[in-house]
Amino acid sequence: MGSISGAYITTLLMILLCSGSSMLLLCEGQQLSSNFYDSTCPNALSTIRTAIRTAISAERRMGASLIRLHFHDCFVNGCDASLLLDSTSSFESEQNAIQNIGSARGFHVIENAKSKVESVCPGVVSCADILAVAARDSSVAVSIRNTPLHSSTISS
Repeated sequence: MGSISGAYITTLLMILLCSGSSMLLLCEGQQLSSNFYDSTCPNALSTIRTAIRTAISAERRMGASLIRLHFHDCFVNGCDASLLLDSTSSFESEQNAIQNIGSARGFHVIENAKSKVESVCPGVVSCADILAVAARDSSVAVSIRNTPLHSSTISS
């Protein structure tokens, strides 16, 4: 197992965790695609990647925190970004659930990525997709050992 990279293991785990919701999409005749936003928001993935790299450069543990946010978002009812909802007077958000208080972190990084994506193409990219891409990019960023986080070291 020493030859298997952390990014590979993380990717497999994410596929297994999200397979329920992914299978529903495939059964409905839709397929997941890494180039979904190429025509509607061509800079979406690079914008998210830059925000994630910046956050992980400032605090390397943030990569694991963002992967954990994606896991918690997908765990119960599928990957819908419900974890990002704020509480209201009639609704307690997942952020404020007893299981997540003090342990789920990185919300500000996702908010920052969303803000940057909204500035380049407002109303196009879903929060759930930003969270998923952030987890993917985090996995890649933290798997590169002893290498600075530069654009030339991480490919999309």
